Amino acid sequence: METYTTEHEQADAVRRFFSENAKILVVSVLLIIAVLIGWHYWQNNQNTAMKNAAFSYQQVSEILTDNKKTAVTKSDDNTNDVAEQFVRENDNNYAVFIALELANRFVVQKLFDKAEQQLMLALTKTKDTNLLSLTNLRLAKLQLQLKKPDQALKTLNSVEGEAWVAMAEDVRGDIFLNKGDIPAARAAYTKATEVNAAQTLQTLLRLKLDNL
Repeated sequence: METYTTEHEQADAVRRFFSENAKILVVSVLLIIAVLIGWHYWQNNQNTAMKNAAFSYQQVSEILTDNKKTAVTKSDDNTNDVAEQFVRENDNNYAVFIALELANRFVVQKLFDKAEQQLMLALTKTKDTNLLSLTNLRLAKLQLQLKKPDQALKTLNSVEGEAWVAMAEDVRGDIFLNKGDIPAARAAYTKATEVNAAQTLQTLLRLKLDNL
């Protein structure tokens, strides 16, 4: 009888709990359902957005490739506008790829300031370490060409990863050489030769060191 009473009391307590907290439980369940639905909706939207971005990237990239021959003679054609709009409207790696292509195009057209703007904009479009390092490396080279050696050195400090050390030190050596600091240039070139650089770069570095 005691067991029955205990079980009865337990069941009664459970009923009272659900009765007293029914509204809270219903609201909690609805909130969980809403969160799940919202998450799936957001995920679907993200997938759709990435698919659209990939498709648009392919189109813009093909336009840039098809118009490479006209890049030298035409700086005001619609190709640049289309590519710039894509970079502005997208915040992903695809935007970085187009910005890098567009920066190269602007360099060919001798629009160096616009090339610098594209590279700086590309840095805001990704968190990928390798893409950031690649972009910073190209930006540093361009800033040296624009006679901004101090800014170029600062940009190089943002190049991260062992794979980029040799290339970064090579550019650092060029910057110091431009500034007339031969010892610093030699130190940078030497450091670049001490890491696992490509054979072509190793040969170039030795030539630079021999000519100091």
